[in-house]
Amino acid sequence: MFEVEIYARGLREMGNILELDRQLVQIAGLRYKVDTNHDIVYLEFDEPTLSIRDIRTIFLKLGLEPLIIGAIPPELQSRTKTERLSV
Repeated sequence: MFEVEIYARGLREMGNILELDRQLVQIAGLRYKVDTNHDIVYLEFDEPTLSIRDIRTIFLKLGLEPLIIGAIPPELQSRTKTERLSV
């Protein structure tokens, strides 16, 4: 099981909560809870179906800036590796 806690200022607005729900309900194996008093979303995955980059994209589409609270599980980190360019 993988858990991620995200703070996104402005999340407590009803339109943002409804749109986030529409985005997250489509993801298989994801459970989530929204703390509207503190603008926090708790995500829980059975399998690493999304990366942190994918999660950030969902929030950014809503006009919210997601801040990850705590450590990011290695399985959820971006799957693409970057290579240093030689000069």
